[in-house]
Amino acid sequence: MAMKLGHIEHNVINSLEEWSRLNCPIEILPELKRIVFKVITHIFMGADDDPVVADMESLFTELHAGLFSLNVNLPGFAFHKAIKARKKLVKILSYVIERKTKALNKEPEKGKRDMIDLLMGVEDDDGKKLEEEDIIDLLIMFVVDGHESSALGTMWGLINLAENPEVFKKAKEEQEMIVRNRPSTQKGLTFREIKSMTYLPKVIDEMMRKTSINFAAFRHAIEDVNMDGYLIPKGWKILVWYRAIHMDPQIDPNPHEFNLKRWDNDGVKTGAFIPFGAGTRICPERDLAINTICR
Repeated sequence: MAMKLGHIEHNVINSLEEWSRLNCPIEILPELKRIVFKVITHIFMGADDDPVVADMESLFTELHAGLFSLNVNLPGFAFHKAIKARKKLVKILSYVIERKTKALNKEPEKGKRDMIDLLMGVEDDDGKKLEEEDIIDLLIMFVVDGHESSALGTMWGLINLAENPEVFKKAKEEQEMIVRNRPSTQKGLTFREIKSMTYLPKVIDEMMRKTSINFAAFRHAIEDVNMDGYLIPKGWKILVWYRAIHMDPQIDPNPHEFNLKRWDNDGVKTGAFIPFGAGTRICPERDLAINTICR
């Protein structure tokens, strides 16, 4: 992730410069989605100005909309549009993988390695590699999950900073201090500087607690589970609603208040803050999302 900070920063700076030249208000969420999409496609596909990948943004938007729609596979419905979008994405990604395979066969050691290159090289204990279908499924899952949630998180971070000017002032002062203390030869943000931040991480954690970008996790009970006197039978589907946990007044008496003091000392109680899930199924894009929002 540290190797990708320069690309994230480059995209953010370029976008801010473009916005500054506009003489009209901008719709922030679509613009943030565009930035995040560029970052994610660079990390996973090594693509910057590739026109093939640029065509994918609207398809991923349609696919994401279909995930939270009625299961009606008829023309005009979001679910139907999502199925069509996914088929088109599979064709595009298949072409990208084919192109990368030819390039790797021709010059195996040339160029930077991205997520597709790594997935193409993964082998199990028997030396069997991932099928193209598996690689495409993983790529679609990563982009859909990271694209929307990181953009929404950044938007809500901006809203919370605007609504809490004192918090914004302190967060800004921390960033200015980091810039003042860096060597004159250093051009951009480093991973060490991100790790040194103490105030901004609290802002991000409080934003994620209060807004719960990822609304729920779906699980399947593989055996009977007894929880606080309630029986969850084997085979039942379980929905873990993050917001119900984050906004539980029994955990915090003022859950609707944007209050960074709750993160002082040891922070919230164990299990009371799970914006990325928990355990072995925790979101693999956690660090990418946090670092993108930081920028």
